[in-house]
Amino acid sequence: MSDFDKSFDGYTTTYGVPDRIELMLCDLNGILRGKWLPGDQTGKFAKGDVRLPLSTYAPNILGEEVEETSLGIVAGDPDGHLIPITESLAPVPWAKGNVAQMLVEMVEPGQDSNPLSPRGILKKVLNRFAAKGMFPVVASELEFYIFRKRDTAQDAPQPPAHTPDAQNYDLEVLDRQEDILTEIQAACSAQGLATDTLIAEYGPGQFEINFHHTGDVLRAADTALLFRRLVRAVVARHGMEASFMAKPYAEFPGNGMHLHTSVVDGDGNNVFSADDGMGETLQNAVAGVLSTMADLQAVFAPHMNSYRRFQPNSFAPTAPDWALDHRGASVRIPATKGPGARLEHRISGADVNPYLAFAAILGGMLHGIETKPKLPLSLDDPKATPSTPLGHDWLNAVDRFAASNIATEIFGAEYAKLYATLRRDEISKITTRLTQVEYEVYLGRL
Repeated sequence: MSDFDKSFDGYTTTYGVPDRIELMLCDLNGILRGKWLPGDQTGKFAKGDVRLPLSTYAPNILGEEVEETSLGIVAGDPDGHLIPITESLAPVPWAKGNVAQMLVEMVEPGQDSNPLSPRGILKKVLNRFAAKGMFPVVASELEFYIFRKRDTAQDAPQPPAHTPDAQNYDLEVLDRQEDILTEIQAACSAQGLATDTLIAEYGPGQFEINFHHTGDVLRAADTALLFRRLVRAVVARHGMEASFMAKPYAEFPGNGMHLHTSVVDGDGNNVFSADDGMGETLQNAVAGVLSTMADLQAVFAPHMNSYRRFQPNSFAPTAPDWALDHRGASVRIPATKGPGARLEHRISGADVNPYLAFAAILGGMLHGIETKPKLPLSLDDPKATPSTPLGHDWLNAVDRFAASNIATEIFGAEYAKLYATLRRDEISKITTRLTQVEYEVYLGRL
């Protein structure tokens, strides 16, 4: 009996045979694409009869094929076989009827992996750690906004009624949204997503979820991806909308994705821990993520809107710097001793592809552990000089990524090229559109 069959039997024992299984494939943009499989047709997996076009891994953000990728119709748009990620099989509490969902990967006939898989890229980084007898432990945090339902896609978001502009840790805000937030928590429990604390964040209608730390890094990335789907679906049931867009409001804080990361050895000992001060391995890891941050910014800030977070005094770090327990730094060190010794990477927006962002952060750490670059002075050291800020230009960030050796090392030459190609296509389609403010300011007076 296959792993999927065992998992499916366990599901049906608890819930019965589902009406359908929603099969979900994560594309380069972190968008879930896929198909519905009738619950009585799961035997198709063993036969390789559940398929999607291989190009499904790499459309642009609009869902369009991009000819320059050499995928899609220019290559005949061949199919790949869908492979179940069995541990992700779970009920869909917000759906009507008995509905299950499951993440899938896709491979070509005769292959057991696919270089186009974001999840596969993260797995390769983890294998590099394992080859050194080292195993990352992670915990992510995700911020999102809830806002009133809009009439059209062109409408700007509006916070829920009676929401203060600054709601940071406001318990009354949690009380007002109790029905939505408790349903989110219940759905997470039903799907086995390991959520921890939930808070009202600073912006109006903004919330943050923390996930439990885990050594199952792939599952942690799965969880971040699935949580975004869950939140949008649950909030919609209440006549509202939710978004993980990096900067939905110009005047309020953006949405971030923070990753807390430590590393343990084969015996479970935290290799970042030191009896006195900051240990050498932790220093090297921090230096690694700082020295690679600009090269990998196009992963941490994938879209045009992502760069609106990188503004002074915007609650988002804007430069590759670090400090002990300092939330203004891009890399914060909450603890240096014991099991909790770790770094917190605070650059990513909540709009990232979690697999690629995790891979970039862990790949940067590994680069530092292997090459031992010099660690700059802490942000709060009086002798420290300001770090060169990260760029505000989307195209420059993509060009830097495309030319980067570390991007090739982490993602592979083929995927790094694909990533840059799709980002440049997105740039060409998005930045050439005239905006409403250009009409308001220029059209009538120039």
